[in-house]
Amino acid sequence: MNDNACTDIAVSIDAIKASPLGDELSDAQCELLASVMTACGIKDRAFLLEEGQKDEALHVLAKGHMEVVTHTGKGEYVGLQIIREGDILGELGFIDGVEHSAGLRAMGNCELLRLDRTSFESLLDKDPDLVYKVMRAIIRTVHRILRNMNVQQVELTNYIAREHGRY
Repeated sequence: MNDNACTDIAVSIDAIKASPLGDELSDAQCELLASVMTACGIKDRAFLLEEGQKDEALHVLAKGHMEVVTHTGKGEYVGLQIIREGDILGELGFIDGVEHSAGLRAMGNCELLRLDRTSFESLLDKDPDLVYKVMRAIIRTVHRILRNMNVQQVELTNYIAREHGRY
């Protein structure tokens, strides 16, 4: 992470309930999850994650908007997607620890909830049902993203087929 400040500020139960992570959780589970999460702030135009960076944390965008960007090769970035309040970020790096294929840049000042994988894994013995439900929430997010990408790919293929490759 660059130019952001993760703090030891307690994450509220209400913040967990309002996020996709809390969809299936009881109040007690929200409290337990909140106990291992931190609050983060990131300034306008600063990167939360850069392309090629490894980060094993999951983030929930609590306030603001972020942009998924990639390098153009000329020192500039092109926007791929807008991330809105309530969206989950960094889910694949959280799951498998691989380098990020794109960067995440703030569009205005943002607030995030951060969950480190090691902290999350510490909940396995305490409440395996909580871990299962959070993983379901992450998979739902990944599934939604994949479904949207498939629709976009079909639309692009149809456009190219109709135009016979002309732009």
